[in-house]
Amino acid sequence: MAHKLRASLRGGYDFVKPKVVDYKNLRRDINRVIGYKDAQMILNTMNDHRAHYPNYSFEFNCQDDVLDSMFWADEMKKAYYAKFGDVITFDATFRTNKYRMVFVQFTAIDHQKKLVTIGARLLSNKSIESYSWLLKAFLKTHVKEPTLVLIDQDVAIKQAIENVFPNSKHQLCMWHIMKKLKNKISNDLFTNTDFRERFSKLVWDINMKPDVFEVKWGLLMKEFNLEKTRWFKDMFTKRDSWIPEYFNDIPICGLMKTTSRKGILNESLIKASKKASYKMQTPREIELQASKVYTRTLFFKVQKEIYKASFFCTYSYVGIEDGWEVYIVQYNNSKSKFKNEFKVEIKAEEKEINCCCEHFKCMGVLCRHAFTIMMRCGVKEIPERDDKKKLALFVEKQQMLLKEFESDYTCAGLKSKTDGEVVCKVMGVSIPIPKEINIHVPQVQSNKGSGIMNRIPSAGEVAYENSKKEHRMCPGCGKRVPHNLRTCPVRITAAQSTKDI
Repeated sequence: MAHKLRASLRGGYDFVKPKVVDYKNLRRDINRVIGYKDAQMILNTMNDHRAHYPNYSFEFNCQDDVLDSMFWADEMKKAYYAKFGDVITFDATFRTNKYRMVFVQFTAIDHQKKLVTIGARLLSNKSIESYSWLLKAFLKTHVKEPTLVLIDQDVAIKQAIENVFPNSKHQLCMWHIMKKLKNKISNDLFTNTDFRERFSKLVWDINMKPDVFEVKWGLLMKEFNLEKTRWFKDMFTKRDSWIPEYFNDIPICGLMKTTSRKGILNESLIKASKKASYKMQTPREIELQASKVYTRTLFFKVQKEIYKASFFCTYSYVGIEDGWEVYIVQYNNSKSKFKNEFKVEIKAEEKEINCCCEHFKCMGVLCRHAFTIMMRCGVKEIPERDDKKKLALFVEKQQMLLKEFESDYTCAGLKSKTDGEVVCKVMGVSIPIPKEINIHVPQVQSNKGSGIMNRIPSAGEVAYENSKKEHRMCPGCGKRVPHNLRTCPVRITAAQSTKDI
């Protein structure tokens, strides 16, 4: 598989010099060299990194002489956390090596709305004590607590955060909650498109005020007879832990929506954003200016708000309060009986504007209510809030660190090329290979949420296993087959024949 992947990346097998057997031999050499020395080798390598790399942090914990957990973060990860670490998430559901230790990745969202790693850890179990050690190591490395931590509904994680991060607020992952919806309602209700669309819009709407959410939730539960369903009652009780409206006071909280958020930031994406051309949806000059100053991802968010402001918002003038012009803006949604009103304050000459919905604080871009009043006051450019000098220094430091890590000290100066040294060089572990083993590998673990012990079956194996299962009786053809009445070929043929007659 590795050989095939390499050939695909290079453009064909003719461009790959090593043969399949060479890849197999390398795997054999790796197993022979490492053997039972895994834990000692990784600790030696991490300690070498800590000794040679500037500002590299590494912590590990052992139970007797067995590796239990480890946490690491380099200078790049620390720089990311210092800049973007107000809202973070960590996912503890990744399967890892043959010991079944769990890989925990701490992530944040950068100014491109892309995922950046701010720390990582391996742990052998998912206990409160294990998570508490992890968060203490994280706090020792990064010094300050995050403002908001996005987590799943694991009780152990929640308890550990409350113990170690007493000043941080935690939010439950919306993706995990919505994934459970199918198992909490009947199949008929889950296939009801109207219910799913209305429920999704209700829980994801960041502009809805908490009191309006509570009223609309009650109406939806009553309409679909879910008032006594235990899961919905419990989730409503916990609404301030997962509904976005209850986190609007936390900066940039709306960008991080799931613990499994994926994203890659690279130079080509930034260049593509700068060179991109867009189709304007309004004749507003402010939309054209936004296309020139925002990255591609953020521009589409801003464009949507400008479009909504141009065609769906109305306003009324209130007066002057403490030097601010005050307006009430209403978003007119024909599909909803509720008309939310938002207070907007503006100082047009100073290019300052505030909206009570706090959209800029939680999402990083202005809201439709603010754009409505800006366009009413003749403002043609979005006011700047970022410190360009600080951002330039951050980017410069990021590029410098990347160059340093590309010239890894462990890959230089190999005088002899024994099998063991070649393997170590390929894997990036320290040389010489340790002879004395003080830290031993952990026992194979079985952790909740980390998948099954067996390998993942192929699509062919799944199809074969499903073919052996007993199917339900189809009313159309009267046989036990893998289809239902709607897709029954006998019924479809009969219906078509009747139609032709």
